[in-house]
Amino acid sequence: METDHSQLPEQHQLAEFRRTVWKNYREQGRSFPWRHINDSWGILVSEVMLQQTQTNRVVPYWLRWMEKWPTPLALASVSMDEVLREWAGLGYNRRGRNLKLAAETIVSTFNGQVPRTRDSLLQLPGIGPYTAGAILCFAFNEPVVFIETNIRSVLLHFFFQDEKKVPDSQLIPILEQTLDRQNPREWYYALMDYGAQLKKITVNPNRRSAHYSRQSPFKGSLREARGFIVRELATRGPISLERLAASTTISYERLKTALDSLVQEQMVAEQSGRYMIQE
Repeated sequence: METDHSQLPEQHQLAEFRRTVWKNYREQGRSFPWRHINDSWGILVSEVMLQQTQTNRVVPYWLRWMEKWPTPLALASVSMDEVLREWAGLGYNRRGRNLKLAAETIVSTFNGQVPRTRDSLLQLPGIGPYTAGAILCFAFNEPVVFIETNIRSVLLHFFFQDEKKVPDSQLIPILEQTLDRQNPREWYYALMDYGAQLKKITVNPNRRSAHYSRQSPFKGSLREARGFIVRELATRGPISLERLAASTTISYERLKTALDSLVQEQMVAEQSGRYMIQE
């Protein structure tokens, strides 16, 4: 599909945008351990961990994981229980499961090497369009177009200050026009770092996005119950619902609902009334 240039900002606005983003990066760019490696597996691990999780929380987990499982083969070779024990506290346990399954697929289908095409990356569990684009860019310096919350913030702040419910379809053409095709990796670092800063100094620009939704509280949620169950099963092994309920203040009904959803998603298996992490 061709870009509709009539809907783009003026060239001088795009140039000013680039200058501002690069200037901020030179002066206040952030540093994370996965930005200083030439290892596609380490970058894939970081991108899965960063899904819906703040960067500073990810750093100690990433460092520990890369020490324990520095290759897809290393992660593919351990039990799902051990993987989820290491994941505990990072949230959204399905990501930890998907990361192990992705490692298994990389070993069995891609000869132990992280694939270098979008279509191949999308075959990996837990890898969607954004994460595939991020891996291509950060691991292989491919000039691809992708969008996430910090990038969205920057574009909304610069070009859509007086608009609401802005869809990503209006942002993508601007990303295409401003992409540094010689150095896409650092350009995206610069965009993300500027977006992270904006959220600290102004009202979150993402509230003007058509895709914005406020996350519901964790306490008392089904997510809380699911996290508790996965943590207990990974630590204690097979256990009944009654014993789970006896060790928490989470209601029996909410635990049962959470367990049923985990079984349906094949995160958890049930055998003779006892539940366990599914391998």
